[in-house]
Amino acid sequence: MAGHSKWANIKHKKGAADARRGKIFSKLSKEITSATRSGLPDPDANARLRSAIAAAKSENMPNDNIDRAIKKGTGELGGGRLDEVAYEGYAQGGVGIVVDCLTDNRNRTASNIRSLFTKVGSSLAETGAVSHCFERKARFVVKGENAVEDKLLEILLEADIDVDDVDIDDGIAEIIAPAQEFDKVVTALEKNKIIVAESELTKIASILIPVTDTGSLKSITNLIDQLEDDEDVEKVYTNMDISDELMEEFAKDN
Repeated sequence: MAGHSKWANIKHKKGAADARRGKIFSKLSKEITSATRSGLPDPDANARLRSAIAAAKSENMPNDNIDRAIKKGTGELGGGRLDEVAYEGYAQGGVGIVVDCLTDNRNRTASNIRSLFTKVGSSLAETGAVSHCFERKARFVVKGENAVEDKLLEILLEADIDVDDVDIDDGIAEIIAPAQEFDKVVTALEKNKIIVAESELTKIASILIPVTDTGSLKSITNLIDQLEDDEDVEKVYTNMDISDELMEEFAKDN
C-alpha cells in the first residue's frame, strides 16, 4: 500500500504543474463512465456514480460533460460497444503495471499499449502474471479542513465500516477500505457533509517492488503518464515501493 500512497502523493504535488484541467476532466469522466457501467445510471441508486458526479462537480466540470460520460457508460452515444480489457506488464526494475482500458476497438488499444511499453524499454506480460500482486479496494480522497485522521476514522467506525487505512499528507486524506464497503463509505461521508475529491474502486499492491534510483523512477512515471494520456486507458496501477528519501529527491528534480 505504501507505494500506491506515495505515488498518489507525488501526483498530487506535481498536480499544479502538469494536471491540466482537460486531463482532470478526462479522469473524472472515465470514473463516471465506469461507475455507470458497474450499476444503474441513476445516481440515487448507484453510490459509486453519485460519488463520482460529486467529485466532478467539486472540480466545476460542466453538466454537459457529466451527461456525456453517463451516456457513454450506458451506450447511448453510439460509437460501438465498449469492452473492458486489462493489460499487464513490467516496467524498469521488474515493477509491475496493470492497465485497465475501456475501448470500442481492441486491436487499436492493444497496439497502442504495446507501443507505449516498448518505447520506454518495458514489456507486456501474460494475463495473471502481474495482477495477482494486487487487491481490489475502495479509495477516497478528502481535501481541506475535513482531511483529519481522527475525524474521518470516527465517522467510518461509527458507521461500522471496516477501514484498511486513513493516510494524511499535506492536507490530503486518502481512505482505503475493502471494495465491498464502497457504498457504506459514500453514505457515511455524505451523512457528515464531507465532500470527496476523488472516489474509485482501485487495485492496490499487496506485493511491492522497491525502486532505488531516480532514473528508474523517472522511466516508470514517464510510462504511467503516457499510458494515462491514452484515450482508451481508464486506470493504471503499479506495485512500486518508493522510499521517502527517493520521493523527495525525485520531487525536487521534477
